[in-house]
Amino acid sequence: MFTLLGTDPHSLARRGRLVTPHGVIETPVFMPVGTQGSVKTVHPQELEAIGAQIILGNTYHLAVRPGMEVMKEAGGLHAFANWQHPILTDSGGFQVFSLGKLRKIKEEGVHFQNHVDGSPMMLGPESAMEIQATLGSDIAMLFDECPPHPCDAAYAAKSLDLTLRWAKRCREWVDKHQPMTNGKPQLHFGIVQGSSYPELRAKSARELVGIGFDGYAVGGVSVGEPEPEMMAAVENSIPHLPMEKPRYAMGLGTPPQMIEMVARGIDMFDCVLPTRLARHSTAFTDEGTLNLKNASFTKDFRPVSEDTHPLCQGFSRAYIRHLLKAGEILGLRLISLHNLHFYLSLMSRARTAIEGGYFHEFRAEFTAKYQTHTES
Repeated sequence: MFTLLGTDPHSLARRGRLVTPHGVIETPVFMPVGTQGSVKTVHPQELEAIGAQIILGNTYHLAVRPGMEVMKEAGGLHAFANWQHPILTDSGGFQVFSLGKLRKIKEEGVHFQNHVDGSPMMLGPESAMEIQATLGSDIAMLFDECPPHPCDAAYAAKSLDLTLRWAKRCREWVDKHQPMTNGKPQLHFGIVQGSSYPELRAKSARELVGIGFDGYAVGGVSVGEPEPEMMAAVENSIPHLPMEKPRYAMGLGTPPQMIEMVARGIDMFDCVLPTRLARHSTAFTDEGTLNLKNASFTKDFRPVSEDTHPLCQGFSRAYIRHLLKAGEILGLRLISLHNLHFYLSLMSRARTAIEGGYFHEFRAEFTAKYQTHTES
């Protein structure tokens, strides 16, 4: 399933290959987010053209709308979304976490009112796995509780114990029902929790490995904590995860964060930033981000960057700014395509650097060049 093809002698960076029911994924990999079964403003053929190997869908959102009856009749998410490559589905745990006071966490699962029509719902380990089996994703995530930041050690420990009990129930449901997709067994990833407490992260990782999953994610990161704590959560989890299984950092991050996470042994990433910031007129480049609505780009006839999406070539910063100011949807599409291309290309460059034995130099050069503040 997962083959380790190479490592970096100066860090924990890895080059791997993950075989899923709908295709092979070369790692490190960035996974565009398609919460509702669609990567915003982008056609599936465009995703293919820029090298997207796998996209994400969300259990909670797709269960609420269009619902599982529609999904069953459609033949699963791949057919419904016209995407025949791998899909990973989040279990919905983070979305339930984001509902805040609207949810009640109990042993059987989480009771809440959905955000569409306010109808009461309950999502738990068994229902989350059943929904993901119906969706037919290649990789399904276990149902977990994502603790808030900050939280005290007592709450974090209690939350983790609940997540571990839920993990066992997820495993039991999978072992009983043996969900398949594309004629092959669906893969299932555990999620390491434990907030900012090293001993809890270690406990979580060890016990999840004992339960046994096809891969492991580091969850509960990028939930408002300072970046050093985010990095520490990964550093405190990785030593307790098996080398022969893929590792996924959930909901990350900025380009430098991803490179630093690769150096810490992470193989897979997802993040809404490429398309979300595109909707706010922000484009990613090797030198940092550009707010293309700024007046300084009014007569800037250079491309967004030299390495841009083929469909963006020939369009200047000035023209894209004009589209944005005029409210033309093409402007948002061009930046979205550019940003996704940038993220996917960055991971491709990281793979090549690990293969070539110069990831250490690539990492240092990229992080030194990238400016974390938006340029005008």
